[in-house]
Amino acid sequence: MLLNYIWLGLFAIAFVVALIRLIFFQDVEIFPLMVKTMFDRADKAFALSLSLTGVLALWLGIMKIGERAGIVEMLAKAVAPLFSKIFPEIPKDHPVIGKILLNFSANILGLDNAGTPIGIKAMQDMQMLNPEMETASNSQIMFIVLNASGMTILPISIFAFRAKYGAINPTDVFIPLLIAKSFSLLAGFAFVAVKQKIAIWQWSMLKYIIGYFGVLA
Repeated sequence: MLLNYIWLGLFAIAFVVALIRLIFFQDVEIFPLMVKTMFDRADKAFALSLSLTGVLALWLGIMKIGERAGIVEMLAKAVAPLFSKIFPEIPKDHPVIGKILLNFSANILGLDNAGTPIGIKAMQDMQMLNPEMETASNSQIMFIVLNASGMTILPISIFAFRAKYGAINPTDVFIPLLIAKSFSLLAGFAFVAVKQKIAIWQWSMLKYIIGYFGVLA
């Protein structure tokens, strides 16, 4: 519902600005230009989304193969000790762990659009475990912050965007993005961990953080 008001507001503001330009600046071409630009941008947006379909289909297919082959379940068991520290409210071996892992995997690969439906489902499952239905649980807050702070290691979507628009080397932003996102992820995680009194200085937590930055190095 809120998005409807936002879109309506954007159209209303554009109309008012165009009307001001027409009345006070005698810009008679403003409305035809707005209509033309609107259709041009819609066409480009569709073409761009179509070009990303192949990339998304490839990596989503790989993720689905991993899920069917039991790799996701194996990874979920491997990260269970870490998740038990980060998400202490979620019972061990709960199905939501697999959904969180799939969402994180999609975000790590830069497939944000693919990870969104899985993330919504994970939030719904965590809400079922939430004793206070009107307030986000600590696990939900941590999950949202980790998603928002940027956990992308391989930004496939950005590479696809840059290749689509003719970048000579679509991957030359890889290192700067990796550094920026790694520090934003660490900052977001540390802030929430301190707020939720998660003992991040224990070796059981530090080894994962050190291992993460060791892999990046």
